[in-house]
Amino acid sequence: MRLGMFMMSLHDPNRDNHTVLLEDVEIAQHCEELGFDEFWIGEHYTASSEPCPAPMIFLANLLGRTRKMKLCTGVVNLPQQHPATVAAHIAYLDHLSEGRLIFGIGPGGLGSDLEMYGATDPKVRSRMMMESIDIILKLWQMNAPFEINGEFWRFALKDMVLDRYGVGVTVKPYQRPHPPIALPAMSPYSGTMKIAGARGWIPVSSNLIPAWSAKSQWGKYVEGCAERGIQADPEIWRVGRTVLVTETDKEAQAYLKRPDHLFHYYYDHMYGLLGHGKILDSITPTKGFPLSEFTREVYQDDNLICGSPDTVVTKLLELREAVGHFGTLVIVGLEYQDRRIVRNSMRLLAEEVMPRLRAAIARQQAAQ
Repeated sequence: MRLGMFMMSLHDPNRDNHTVLLEDVEIAQHCEELGFDEFWIGEHYTASSEPCPAPMIFLANLLGRTRKMKLCTGVVNLPQQHPATVAAHIAYLDHLSEGRLIFGIGPGGLGSDLEMYGATDPKVRSRMMMESIDIILKLWQMNAPFEINGEFWRFALKDMVLDRYGVGVTVKPYQRPHPPIALPAMSPYSGTMKIAGARGWIPVSSNLIPAWSAKSQWGKYVEGCAERGIQADPEIWRVGRTVLVTETDKEAQAYLKRPDHLFHYYYDHMYGLLGHGKILDSITPTKGFPLSEFTREVYQDDNLICGSPDTVVTKLLELREAVGHFGTLVIVGLEYQDRRIVRNSMRLLAEEVMPRLRAAIARQQAAQ
C-alpha cells in the first residue's frame, strides 16, 4: 500500500492567496520528508477556495524541493487548453522531473471555470477531453509534417519544417512511450472509469465519495479492462480519503467538538458546493439514502476517517474490505491554519499508520 497526498487545494476564500500558496508548498515538502510516494495538485482558474490555476507550474516549483516523490497533475482540464500546448508542457516537465511525472487529465468540473471557458455542456466536455488526449498522444508519437483535423481542434505543422535548423520539431516526453495517464472519477458506476480501463490509464476514486460508490467505480474499470482483453490490476487503483490521525481517540473527539476545527469548513464547503450542483446523491452513505436525512454532519461522520493510529488502521482495513484491493491511499490536503494538527496527522499517518496497515495487509494476503 503506497501513500499519496492530493491538494485540491481547499482553503478559506477569505485568506490571503499568497499565504495559502506557500502553505501548499510547505505541505508538499513535508510529504517528501515523510516518505509519501505521490503528490497530486488540482487545477481551478476561478476559485479563491481552490487557488491553483497552473498545476504544472506548481509541480515545477517542487522539482528542486523534492527528490523521490512522484509529482502528479490532478488534473489538467483538457477542454480549457490547446492540446499542442499541453503536450509540450507535460513533455518538458517530464524531462525536468526525470520521469517522476504522472499526467492526470479531466474534462473540468468547477462551474465558474466552465462558464469562463464556454464549456458548460458535460457531453461536449467529455468529447473535448478525449479528442485532446488523442491529439496529445499523437504529437508524442509522430514528427512533422502533420495535420490535425478534429471536431474541436484543427492545426498543422507542414510548411515551416526545417530539419537542418531544428525548426518544426515537437517535444517528446522523457518516459517512454509517455508519462502514465490518470483519470479521476466522482460519480458512482462512472463511465469515466470504464474509459480508464479500456485505455490502460490509472483510475483515481475521489475522496469525496462513499465506499459503495468507489467499489462501483472499480467494477466499471474492470469492464473497461475486459474490453481490451486484460485482467484489471488493483495495484494501479488510487483511492482518495479524508483522514485525521491524532495521538489518541480522545484527542480526535475533543478536536472535532471545537467549533473552529478544520473539517467543519471542509465539509460545509463541499456539502454546499455539491448540493448546488445537485449531486448530493452521489456522496450519501448508502445508495438510495434519503436526501432529506443527509446533512453536512452525516456526510462528515460517514466520510471522515479519524482517531488514533490503531483506530485509523482499523478503519482503513474496513475501507479496503468494503471497496476491495487498491494500491495507493491518497489523502486529501487540508486547510493549514492549524499547522500542528495537520503536520502531526501527516507524521502519524506516514510513520505509524502506514507500517501497521502494510503489515496487516501482508498478514491477510499470507493467510489467503
